[in-house]
Amino acid sequence: MKLIERFKQGKFVITCEAGPPKGIEMEQMMSELEPLRDKIDAFNVTDLQSSVMRVGSLATCRLLKDRDLEPIMQLTCRDRNRLGLQSDVLSAAVLGIDNLLCLTGDHPTMGDHPQAMPVFDLDSVQLLSAVKGLMGGKDMAGNDLEGRPPQFCLGAVVNPGAEPLEPQIIKMEKKIQAGAEFFQTQAVYEVDKFARFMKKVKHLKVPVMAGIIFLKSPGMAKFMNANVAGIHVPDELINELAGVGKEKRVEKSLEISARLITELKDLCQGVHIMSLGWERHVSTVLEMAKL
Repeated sequence: MKLIERFKQGKFVITCEAGPPKGIEMEQMMSELEPLRDKIDAFNVTDLQSSVMRVGSLATCRLLKDRDLEPIMQLTCRDRNRLGLQSDVLSAAVLGIDNLLCLTGDHPTMGDHPQAMPVFDLDSVQLLSAVKGLMGGKDMAGNDLEGRPPQFCLGAVVNPGAEPLEPQIIKMEKKIQAGAEFFQTQAVYEVDKFARFMKKVKHLKVPVMAGIIFLKSPGMAKFMNANVAGIHVPDELINELAGVGKEKRVEKSLEISARLITELKDLCQGVHIMSLGWERHVSTVLEMAKL
């Protein structure tokens, strides 16, 4: 099912990130996602997240479809030129994938093959436009596709914590013009700042899903503050995590995430959970947040 249909039904949409393994054994990943079947609307399958070589998003999405779990295929511009990207989009349609999330992608120097040559033939806005063109029956060179064109629900990302914020909103508008139908955000830890962002983009009338990353430790929070643009974990959250013993840290982390979701859910149209290997805790957080 296309994700936009759930938004149109007025549902508060919940998605969860699914990271393919670095190897061909898929059962552990699938077994971790299975308990979320009735709680998650769709699973974002990452495309070589953080530029680390893994199983591809396309194959993993097909395995999810085979298990009747709805995938969102992430597609990044880092590794493929416009030929490869358009081909993968057509392949996704052939395999029954309905939802795409279009991203520029992290630079290879961030990953485990820093010597890899980046491509970046297109950026995320151009990729959205290219997919929209394919949906209209033409490729980027203006050639007609054979038969019926592919149809997708297209998503994109935005960073509501960026400073200054205006360039993010301008790019958000460009992404909508290029075909984006919904947005997932970078991790949100400051509810007031997110509320201001939502007020500024209200006129765009597009569903926005707040990003939730589980804080596993005070050190992780400080690392993100120092290294991830547009994310700021307030000192009070860091101190809250640091104020409990290590044996209680998981419980406190889940409590913080559930509290954030509770405070955010009246401001947006859904949440996107990035559990970073804590898929087993997603159900608990959703129950705590009364979702």
